[in-house]
Amino acid sequence: MSGLELFAAVLGALSVWLTVKQNPWCWPIGLAMVLLYSWVFFDARLYSQMLLQGVYAVLQLYGWWQWTRPDSVREARKVSLLAPGQVNLGLLFGLVVSLLIGGAMSTWTDAAQPWLDATITGFSLVAQGWMAQKRVQCWALWIVIDAVCVGLFLYQALYLTAGLYALFTLMAVQGLREWRRDPAVVAA
Repeated sequence: MSGLELFAAVLGALSVWLTVKQNPWCWPIGLAMVLLYSWVFFDARLYSQMLLQGVYAVLQLYGWWQWTRPDSVREARKVSLLAPGQVNLGLLFGLVVSLLIGGAMSTWTDAAQPWLDATITGFSLVAQGWMAQKRVQCWALWIVIDAVCVGLFLYQALYLTAGLYALFTLMAVQGLREWRRDPAVVAA
């Protein structure tokens, strides 16, 4: 464990807690976390996770914009549900991205866990996109992804990060509960 990993983990826990509470400060704090974690994952040779942090940086900005852009035409984004077809399309996208990244990482890099890392990456992109749009289903997907991450990070001896993702799993369960109860929940 490094000081960098510790600081990134603290920011990550704070960011997810703020997300559960629908506080827009989750996005700039999350941005700082993903920038720090890109270096942690580079050191661990989890290159898909490292690349994912770069995409997360862009998605952090997108999420912040989505959550805070009220105007005369449209209020700031409210919690909503995806239609089943949208869920299936998102999961298919995650699978395709996982296969493409996994193939590239296993062929052209010395990645520690190219296929598992790529699968986490592919589906994390979907979950993060859904979160930026305040879709309730993001939390169910995060529960699965975060639980798998715990195992990967334990295997890679990133023990603090594994603990953080165990906490993320619990926070995702809480996020799912709270967002389902949100009075603003509307169908897509």
